[in-house]
Amino acid sequence: MQLTDHDLQMLREAATSAALKAGNLISSYATKELDVKRKGTGDSLASDVVTEVDVMAQEIILGMLEKVTKIYDLGTLGEESEDNRERFEKDYFWAIDPIDGTLPFINREHGYSTSIALVSKEGEPVIGVILDPMTGNLYYAVKGQGAFFCGLPWKVEEQTDAPLSFLNGKSMLDYPLKDTILSEMETVSQKLGYTGMTTQFQGGAALIACWVLEKAPACYFYLPKKIEGGGSIWDFAASACIFKEAGAWISDIYGNPLDLNRAYSTFMNHRGVVYATSEKLAKEIIAVGKKLIE
Repeated sequence: MQLTDHDLQMLREAATSAALKAGNLISSYATKELDVKRKGTGDSLASDVVTEVDVMAQEIILGMLEKVTKIYDLGTLGEESEDNRERFEKDYFWAIDPIDGTLPFINREHGYSTSIALVSKEGEPVIGVILDPMTGNLYYAVKGQGAFFCGLPWKVEEQTDAPLSFLNGKSMLDYPLKDTILSEMETVSQKLGYTGMTTQFQGGAALIACWVLEKAPACYFYLPKKIEGGGSIWDFAASACIFKEAGAWISDIYGNPLDLNRAYSTFMNHRGVVYATSEKLAKEIIAVGKKLIE
């Protein structure tokens, strides 16, 4: 099945409506006591915790998308449900993270979002929608139709007379190579002529990626892991589409496109990720990654 530009726009509008409705639910629980459970998956607390709101939000999204999913014969992949393998059977599938950044949500910290993407069977994201429930900021993109921030066309604006912003999640604070990475990125900042470097370690993957675009020159990356973990398809699919349409760089740590329909797992730990606001910055990060994983 080939989706037309009109089809993609209709599906993007459906995803946006679903994200906004889920966001309303999430916001209504911002000050309520939560029932926090452990899923027994992932390699960190951030990837293991779940609340009843995650589940309810996903049910809302699936319900809102049910009609168009049937019309276009789409598959679904959601964080809070088993991988039904429809992503290998249908031409396109929804990749849904009802609350990306559940740990910040539990801790009442900024950094959680609702993320919805439409991905082809080949692993190419063609729609990306990310909602920040705390601020109401809406980020979205459609393949070939550009990226948008709160309804306005959005292209990354690279500045040289500004510091490099290095963003990551809180897990970076305990990462064994943190000091080495910070030293390497300071060197990169100097080499590219930026005016120093700032760091921000908070939030889930989807919103961190959006903040990178807002803070150019900026980047977010992590190195490959040998164990299962390090984020999943639904954590990166929407922002990958937004980055591409905004004119920014998105790849694995080796410079290849993200593997967004991996055969044997939904985890993305095997090749790492690189988000950067320019190609020259991405190339330097890839070189750093090569040095650190050799």
